[in-house]
Amino acid sequence: MEVLPCSRVAHIERSKKPYNNDIDYYAKRNALRAAEVWMDDFKSHVYMAWNIPMTNPGVDFGDVSERLALRQRLKCRSFKWYLENVYPEMRIYNNTLTYGEVRNSKATGYCLDQGAEDDDRAILYPCHGMSSQLVRYSADGLLQLGPLGSTAFLPDSKCLVDDGRGRTPTLKRCEDVARPSQRLWDFTQVSGGVLRQEAP
Repeated sequence: MEVLPCSRVAHIERSKKPYNNDIDYYAKRNALRAAEVWMDDFKSHVYMAWNIPMTNPGVDFGDVSERLALRQRLKCRSFKWYLENVYPEMRIYNNTLTYGEVRNSKATGYCLDQGAEDDDRAILYPCHGMSSQLVRYSADGLLQLGPLGSTAFLPDSKCLVDDGRGRTPTLKRCEDVARPSQRLWDFTQVSGGVLRQEAP
């Protein structure tokens, strides 16, 4: 297998499809089947990419036990091996605790949004569920906003940063934040609040 990040791929479709018109459902189903069989602990990446919850995904991907048995019988290597040896440019988001929209509890229908790409201000914007409103909260306490860059060749989401001066939080590349404590947040689903962690 060869990874060609800048290649152009085309898809030729028939004018009349022999299956149900809901192609989105079948695309998700096939993506989840592939993830469940081949991606081991990294399957969460597919769920995040399609914005599908890991528990109760709402898509029946069927029984994959025969495919898993085939993989074992062929003695295929792990997906971790693939990432380390074939595709090391792939960004790994395995420490993700939650992924999705952050909705404002005081302004119904408004979500945290990355705003204009050339601006570093996070804004409130009517919820639409597109990539500019998708937030990744990691086990290390980072809140990253915007589309996830799948490889080192693509821009990655930015960290929500509080400089501690009482101003509106900004968005910066995580590695560019001067003091790491400025990019740490406590997120509690029950209370619905997101708070900046206090520096130790």
